Amino acid sequence: MDSAAILNVLAHRYPFLLVDSINVIEPGRRVEGIKRVTGGEWFGAAWHPQDSAMPNTLAIEALAQTSAALLLGLVDARAGVVGYFAAIERVRLRDPAVAGDTLLLSVELESFRRGIAHLKGRATVNGRRVASASFTTIVRAAA
Repeated sequence: MDSAAILNVLAHRYPFLLVDSINVIEPGRRVEGIKRVTGGEWFGAAWHPQDSAMPNTLAIEALAQTSAALLLGLVDARAGVVGYFAAIERVRLRDPAVAGDTLLLSVELESFRRGIAHLKGRATVNGRRVASASFTTIVRAAA
């Protein structure tokens, strides 16, 4: 998925859209996306002006946004669906990604029953873990 396709899936827009592209989609199993961290991002000046580091909590949000591509394959998207971020567990925050890094966002589906998805995500830069978490999303038809 390129950026135009991602905009059709997510309601997020700049500066809150934290996924640049989605490279791998295995429906019902896993998805991989990327986020290129630049020095001109809005969080660089506000949080870490000395090194333009991306806060790790935003890496967790990027994982949640990436999971939307995985969830589309599980339900009939023609009717319109809405995903509600319900829970986050086992969060591990490591070294932040800095300007110039490419953040690899990997999300795997652990289970999906009755509209409740349990997912596990990991954000890495060149194999170095930036953040990881398990999270729950509730998927419902759009009203």
